[in-house]
Amino acid sequence: MIVSHSSLYSVPALTMLSLLLSRGFCQAVTEVNRRSYPTVASFIRTYTTTSPTCGGTYDDEASVVSPSQLKAMLSNRNVQLFDVRNPDEYQGGHIPQAVNLPLDTVEESLKLPPESFKQKFEVKAPGKDDDNIVFNCRTGVRSGEALAIAHQMGFHRARHLKGGYVAWVEQEGN
Repeated sequence: MIVSHSSLYSVPALTMLSLLLSRGFCQAVTEVNRRSYPTVASFIRTYTTTSPTCGGTYDDEASVVSPSQLKAMLSNRNVQLFDVRNPDEYQGGHIPQAVNLPLDTVEESLKLPPESFKQKFEVKAPGKDDDNIVFNCRTGVRSGEALAIAHQMGFHRARHLKGGYVAWVEQEGN
C-alpha cells in the first residue's frame, strides 16, 4: 500500500487549524503574551472560567454600570471609580471622583500592596471582594479591557461604565 506523504498530515493539520482558530487558543495566546504564570494550575484556572470572546468586552448586566447607576453610587460615595484613559484624556475632562489609572498600568497597579497603591493614587486600594469597583474610559472599550484584566486577577465583582465618559456626558453632563 502506498500512502501519500501529505495524507499522513492532513487530519492533524486540520485539527491544528481548528485549534488555532478556537476562542480558547486565542485567549491562551493573548494571556500568555500578557503575563507569565507562576504555576500551571493558575493558567488552567484562567481558562476554566467564563470570559468574553477573544478581544471582546464584558457587556452582560452583571458587568456593566449605567450612567444613572454610577450617579447614584457617586452620590452615596459608594464607588471606587478608575478612569483608564491616558492622562491627557483624563485632564481634558473626567467624571467627578474618578482616579486616573491608565489601561497600560492596570495590572501592575492592582498588584501593588495596599500601602503603595494608596501612596501612588491617593485612594484606598481596591479589594478583590469589593463590589463597588468601576472602570471607565471614553466609550467603554478600554474599560472593558481593564475589566477583563481585573476579572482575570480575581476582582470578579468589578464592573465598567457602559458607553464610557461619552455616555456619562450625554446623560449626566460633566
